[in-house]
Amino acid sequence: MSEPARKPAAPTRRKAGRHRGEGQWAAGHFTPLNPNEQVKKDDDGLNVRTRIETIYSKRGFDSIDGQDLRGRMRWWGLYTQRKPGIDGGKTAILEPEELDDEYFMLRVRIDGGRLTTQQLRVIGEISQEFARGTADVTDRQNVQYHWIRIEDVPEIWRRLEGVGLSTTEACGDTPRVIVGSPVAGIAEDEIIDGTPAIEAIHRRVIGNKAYSNLPRKFKTAVSGSPLLDVAHEINDVAFVGVRHPEYGPGFDVWVGGGLSTNPKIGVRLGAWVPIEDVADVHEGIVGLFRDHGYRRLRNRARIKYLVADWGPEKFRRVLEDEYLLRRMADGPAPAAPVHHWRDHVGVHRQRDGRYYVGFAPRVGRVDGATLAKIADLAEAHGSRRVHTTVQQKLLILDVAEEQVAPLTEGLAALDLTASPSAFRRGTMACTGIEFCKLAIVETKGRGAWLIDELERRLPGFDEPLTININGCPNSCARIQTADIGLKGQLVTDADGNQVEGYQVHLGGALGLEPGFGRKVRGLKVTAAGLADYVERVLRAFQEQREPGERFAQWAARADEESLS
Repeated sequence: MSEPARKPAAPTRRKAGRHRGEGQWAAGHFTPLNPNEQVKKDDDGLNVRTRIETIYSKRGFDSIDGQDLRGRMRWWGLYTQRKPGIDGGKTAILEPEELDDEYFMLRVRIDGGRLTTQQLRVIGEISQEFARGTADVTDRQNVQYHWIRIEDVPEIWRRLEGVGLSTTEACGDTPRVIVGSPVAGIAEDEIIDGTPAIEAIHRRVIGNKAYSNLPRKFKTAVSGSPLLDVAHEINDVAFVGVRHPEYGPGFDVWVGGGLSTNPKIGVRLGAWVPIEDVADVHEGIVGLFRDHGYRRLRNRARIKYLVADWGPEKFRRVLEDEYLLRRMADGPAPAAPVHHWRDHVGVHRQRDGRYYVGFAPRVGRVDGATLAKIADLAEAHGSRRVHTTVQQKLLILDVAEEQVAPLTEGLAALDLTASPSAFRRGTMACTGIEFCKLAIVETKGRGAWLIDELERRLPGFDEPLTININGCPNSCARIQTADIGLKGQLVTDADGNQVEGYQVHLGGALGLEPGFGRKVRGLKVTAAGLADYVERVLRAFQEQREPGERFAQWAARADEESLS
């Protein structure tokens, strides 16, 4: 069913059509229509690595060209972090150079969430030596460092690449990390192992200059788990494991998902793809996005806008006619998952009789020393694999039954429990104002505090619940799809003072009845009053829910007084 990889086609110069005003290359519009497009046309982002290694790392921060600093360096996972002491009210007011610190966030891409203990130990060592101990696990299975000096970047790359890791296209208008099921190849209930597809996609597109100038970032998900464990509904493209009644296990293709300030659930193309064709189809979709994607306005450049305008039928037709040059088979939709939790936390049997153990850091915050200890623990109990999840969790794989109890005890001693409360298990947070130049409020510390408060106030609460905290409207922490989503903003307190607070979204979900949470009219919660508010809403839920009713279902029907 598969064909040999083809050389990517160059964008075709066509007669301008009705979408010419969107800056589509396929419509013949190659003149950059905004500064970002001009920067990319002037020089490919991948080329900045040479300047980092030969000039910037030797001459220091002040030698970095501004277009490289705030543009092309993202192609290698580098963003300047927020200068300390700048409050959230100035986020949208100050110029970039006023917000820039002389230190960087550096993102390590971990495709499929797959790490060896050797790789994890190197990540931890880099954290301790170059990043002041920072090493956050993200909700796209990556690890993010902070406090990185430009002088240290070449050595960090050398160490990462020495164990098969990289920061290539971890940011920028590129194919970002390919998220995958953290239990691919080992889960007892798996439909199909997507690992070969992830590896093939990586070989074809990552670092390939045919795809290093996309209209905007491009997020990919591949999972053959019936738990639907990669948030496929909100990726630019996703391949979801299904069983075709005639052809057997393969993947259902989704496109056009994404959140930020204009959230959209992805749509099915209605196409079934065998695993050997996934990389072909993915490459075709990336090429289609490169050529037909909108480049005039940054806030309309994600593929979700193209999909919304075209619809899935036209999108599939163009993909097949102009990129694949063949038809895809029609196929079934994935079945709804039977479990609310999709994070693999806890102790679970593998198909080979061994076990994997999933555990929960607080809001994804760990440090280099802890990562090294996790690697040591895994190896001491017979494992050499540690995987990350899209819920900011970690898994240790391949554990013999008799080693499970001592391993979980060792993790608990590191405050990494495999049996967390619903609040610790379900709370995620983005980077927030501590390091992010876009943030308005603090998130990581606030999330850890909220977990502690809710555990103390509602010790018996054991319903599945997600609480996602974001420092700005961009939704890196997926606020619209959480049971309780908290979007950071400045609000007015009872005394008329402007303070940190949150707009509240209630009843969002993925997997089971996917949709976006509702906003309660006029409701703004101060950061200081956050635990009081969440406790109040959860008590109302406990009092009013019907038997078996989930929080999202209750929030959809509850009156505004109960949600306020």
